Amino acid sequence: MASRPNMMAPICLVGNSNGQLSVNQEALQILDQISQPVVVVAIVGMYRTGKSYLMNQLAGQNHGFPLGSTVQSETKGIWMWCVPHPLNTDHTLVLLDTEGLGDVEKGDPKNDSWIFALAVLLSSMFVYNSMGTINHQALEQLHPRYVTELTELIRAKSSPPPDGVDDSSEFVSFFPDFIWAVRDFTLELKLNDHSITEDEYLDNALKLIPGRSPKVQISNLPRECIRHFFPKRKCFVFDRPTTDKDLLAHIETVAKHQMDPKFLEQTKMFCSYIFTQARTKTLREGIPVTGKRLRTLVVTYVDTIKSGAVPCLENAVTALAELENSAAVQKAADHYTEQMAQRVSFPTDSLQELLDLHAACEREAIAIFMQNSFKDDNQMFQKNLVEIIQGEKDGFLKQNEEASVKYCQAKLDQLSVALQEGISAGMFSVPGGHKLYMETKKKIEEDYFQVPRKGVKANEVLQSFLQSQAPIEKSILQADKALTDQEKAMAEERARKEAAEKEQELMRQKLQEQQQQMEAQKRSLEENMLQLQEKLERDRENYIKEQNMMLQHKLKVQEDMLKDGFTKQAEALNNEISHLKNMISTTENNKASWFERILEPAVTTITSALCDRLVGGIVKGVGTLFKKKSLPLKKL
Repeated sequence: MASRPNMMAPICLVGNSNGQLSVNQEALQILDQISQPVVVVAIVGMYRTGKSYLMNQLAGQNHGFPLGSTVQSETKGIWMWCVPHPLNTDHTLVLLDTEGLGDVEKGDPKNDSWIFALAVLLSSMFVYNSMGTINHQALEQLHPRYVTELTELIRAKSSPPPDGVDDSSEFVSFFPDFIWAVRDFTLELKLNDHSITEDEYLDNALKLIPGRSPKVQISNLPRECIRHFFPKRKCFVFDRPTTDKDLLAHIETVAKHQMDPKFLEQTKMFCSYIFTQARTKTLREGIPVTGKRLRTLVVTYVDTIKSGAVPCLENAVTALAELENSAAVQKAADHYTEQMAQRVSFPTDSLQELLDLHAACEREAIAIFMQNSFKDDNQMFQKNLVEIIQGEKDGFLKQNEEASVKYCQAKLDQLSVALQEGISAGMFSVPGGHKLYMETKKKIEEDYFQVPRKGVKANEVLQSFLQSQAPIEKSILQADKALTDQEKAMAEERARKEAAEKEQELMRQKLQEQQQQMEAQKRSLEENMLQLQEKLERDRENYIKEQNMMLQHKLKVQEDMLKDGFTKQAEALNNEISHLKNMISTTENNKASWFERILEPAVTTITSALCDRLVGGIVKGVGTLFKKKSLPLKKL
């Protein structure tokens, strides 16, 4: 399965026909083949404003996304072009070109809002493309159906937020960075006779208008939303590509020497910024999005919209986690099985040798699961992996035992050929035959002990062989006329004693192996808990980082509002800021409780999976022994 795309042209990702959104299965198959993290750049704006030209430049092409040369909107729905990232070879650049907003041919303007919301939800860099200047009219085009309507079209969490905190307060934690691209810009970048940067021009345009009238409040809504929702803002202004209208109508075929050099330089700077600054698409708490994950998000969001509900990030992540965690379990389990098959040479010299190989492969499998899973809140997927690995381990144990039995039996058959032939020929049925028989049998045992790597069943197979010889040995002993009755009685007693000692030795071996099995289960639990704790620590750090990012953003917004004299709007952020500070403080100062809340139930969950498998595979009496051995684990 390919991890990098090989798309020669864009393809429709989300169709928009007769007011209905639909997902293109061919596009989903392309995303499903991309296992790399993705950088997703989406562009939206009024129709016929040159959006597709910029996206083609990002793809390194003049052709691709349809440009159109008439007043009709060319792009319908959302089109996708996946290309190798020009700078990050381990990432894929996903370009999303959306149909033009405000198309007069549309029957339902609500579709514009959904396309806008989908572009926000799917991207890590969101480009808003407009013509002329960022003035009152340009901001009015974002209101009321687009930016300000996002609070009604997107949900961060499935459950209501705490009192005094709006759900949209968390948008900044997962919203993309924002670029406003101003096309055909003809003004000088000056403010109060001082030169300003493009970013300063945008910040000035987004300043709130003083006043409390309904008209002012409506005008301020898109400004507030952009300032509050998007974590990072950037502005680019572009000169007209050419003054020749005929060339402009077919810009994709125009040679570079026929275009305005300033426009070309501005386009180059725009592309360079996106290539260097556009972030990996992530979910909450820094969970990276791959092409496969983006596929699931697209389907989840579009299906939710079609059902009449509002897309919810938390629900989408939950649905994604179900799929991803199942795949993570399978990937980890396959790794364990493949590595064990490669590393184990049957029969192993001892049980411990096999258990050590198992521990190494299990450690790698758990690491793969931890790397590819997320939000396994009840550790049910981790438990599933434990059960699968334990089942596979049992299979390898059985295979190891069978190989040992087969190998040892073959060796004993080979070593005892002379003994069996002697018995058949009657060579031991003579006076003094018992001594000769015992010497022959002892030689077999000595030669058998010298055979290397007989495996875990070596003693058991030998004991079985000796037990099969017991009646023959007794018969030879009784028939040996060279021995007195007393000598025969002593020989019988000695045989019984040796047999009992060998039985005890075999029992000691089984008890030792059971002890080794229990130690292996203990190590398995400890390894699972160790790697889970390390993952929880990373998750905790990402959570604190995300909350701090949100806090700093809101403090900056509040500071700017106070500086501009909007005290009431600044005070409205107090509840959100206080809530974030409490969340951060609680998480930082109660590290132990953070882990205990998850680790204690996890120990119980994983232990039950290990115990059930162990008790099912050994004698009943070991169950009580194992429980006693497991008690200290609950202190983990």
